[in-house]
Amino acid sequence: MSVYTRVEKDELEAFLLHYQLGHLVQFAGITAGIENTNYFVTTSTGEYVLTLFETLTSKELPYFLDLMAHLAEHQVPSAHPMPDENNNYLRTLKQKPTALVQKLRGRNVDHATTAQCAALGKALGHLHVVGQKFTGHRENQRGPHWWITTHKEIQHKLSTSEQTLLLDELKFQQQHRHDALPVGIIHADLFRDNALFIGDELTGIIDFYYACKDVLLYDVAITVNDWCCNDNASLDQSRLNAFINAYQTERQFTPDEKLAWPVMLRAAALRFWLSRLKDKHFPREGEMTHIKDPVVFEEILRKRIQLSGSEHLK
Repeated sequence: MSVYTRVEKDELEAFLLHYQLGHLVQFAGITAGIENTNYFVTTSTGEYVLTLFETLTSKELPYFLDLMAHLAEHQVPSAHPMPDENNNYLRTLKQKPTALVQKLRGRNVDHATTAQCAALGKALGHLHVVGQKFTGHRENQRGPHWWITTHKEIQHKLSTSEQTLLLDELKFQQQHRHDALPVGIIHADLFRDNALFIGDELTGIIDFYYACKDVLLYDVAITVNDWCCNDNASLDQSRLNAFINAYQTERQFTPDEKLAWPVMLRAAALRFWLSRLKDKHFPREGEMTHIKDPVVFEEILRKRIQLSGSEHLK
């Protein structure tokens, strides 16, 4: 979440006339995240998040907004999109497709507790179960094909050690197929800045704009690599156990998933190292932007490679 497109007060007031949400009280840009323009919006009836989509198109967006509605209606703690006067979730503002969603209670956590990891693990397991009933379809736009094309774009910007690591990992991942693993709706970006807590209570999962159909275990690996990671990039066993055990109260892992776990941890680290490298070397202009350090995921990938084969799911 960032601000690439500036919205003026009169423009937002005109936009809100299409909703039964009262009058504008205040609004402010959100700097966290990197993909879209986001504002906190307070009206006389409540608090909301306004998102202007910078890359996704009006054709693509109904999938995400319908998914958010589906999950919110099936007890996943997520923000329900707000319908306009014509019962549509999507409108246009500043020539960008735009949506308004509920602002959820709570805030991000910097250092996750075991209880918070357990709460998130259970919620992700539930999301994977109820997501099976969602009829929309979208392939992962940042899967292995994207890894390869992104590598080609950025390779001339990389150090020798980065190039070696990246090429070796791409070759490793190409040697592994995951056709036998369960698939379904995944969040695909469930980092600490995309979950809200009050104490140890999970109050919201946000930012579903990478959601797609893919291997469920990959989603678990993405989440664990952030939530259960120590400062030295190793996995914290107590937080990991809490997450995995709570997840399995909703959905049990298959034998094939347990075998694939070390590979999937590496794949998840590779994906986010690549995206952060691209953002670093090819930054997008914006009024308020936030670029995350790629070194974090380079270290995570190196650590997952070092421990590959010794990390197991119970």
